[in-house]
Amino acid sequence: MENIFNIQTEHDFLAAALEIFRYQYENVEVYRRFVDYLDVNPDNVDSVTKIPFLPIEMFKNHKILDENVTADLFFQSSGTTQMNLSKHFIANKDIYEQSIYKSFERFIGKPEDYIFLGLLPSYLEKQNSSLIYMVDYLMKESAKPENGYFLYNHSDLFKLLNELKDKKVILFGVSFALLDFLDYCNSNPQTLEPSNTLTVIETGGMKGRKEEMTKDELLKILQQGFNTDKIYSEYSMTELLSQAYSLGENIYECPGWMKILVRNAEDPFNYEQDGRTGAINIIDLANIHSCSFIATQDLGKTMGDQFQVLGRIDHSDIRGCSLLVS
Repeated sequence: MENIFNIQTEHDFLAAALEIFRYQYENVEVYRRFVDYLDVNPDNVDSVTKIPFLPIEMFKNHKILDENVTADLFFQSSGTTQMNLSKHFIANKDIYEQSIYKSFERFIGKPEDYIFLGLLPSYLEKQNSSLIYMVDYLMKESAKPENGYFLYNHSDLFKLLNELKDKKVILFGVSFALLDFLDYCNSNPQTLEPSNTLTVIETGGMKGRKEEMTKDELLKILQQGFNTDKIYSEYSMTELLSQAYSLGENIYECPGWMKILVRNAEDPFNYEQDGRTGAINIIDLANIHSCSFIATQDLGKTMGDQFQVLGRIDHSDIRGCSLLVS
């Protein structure tokens, strides 16, 4: 199981997924009870489509953790005090950090080569956010003096982006914060100078903050506002330890230890073919000590090794990065 980051082939992935499935069945009580409830015999599971996917809502009411380990920390979904929030207990933060580094390197480049700016709260404000932990880790690996968070400090961010227009900069931001910053830019008598070295990565998050819009509409506004042909996107969640990236056009790719399946929204044990919309199931093999097989409430479709995220299932409750700065 230690070799998940070296997976190269479908055969390697299947072997690792089946090994981790059987390990988690034996050692994660909540998952074992769920599999037994479905009357699934682990010995008969020989493909990823036969693996039971744990509903993501289970993280709200249960501690989903390998009984052989203790948790170093936990991540908690964003929300208000009235909400029942998900908690993801993390037994080995080194696995998460390896996943962060290797995914970023795979899709974008070495973190050491970039300056990281965040339209996000700082780590001290949101220590239990997996997103903030990720960005904070990338900043530490980068070790650039310009790194920093600018959630409500639009004037300093505006000035810094113009000063850094010839340096390689990553700007991470939740969607509404990026839009708020562009509103500031539009009201400023000066202009945000175009930069060929700025990469904007939006991480989702709009509910309750801005008028709802499609991802395509959002990307178009951000492209125009930042004078760039492409806006990147990052897809993850509290209950995962891996990230998928889109390098434009809302088309995502997974690292080798992560896979997306699309289940029929009405029949969760049947799977949709490429191009057909359904609910997203995620295999995240970095989740060795919790659950690697999660049925989300996101809608999407696969296109070979790529996928799109198309929204939320209507009856799911509002959660996620949108309330990150509440």
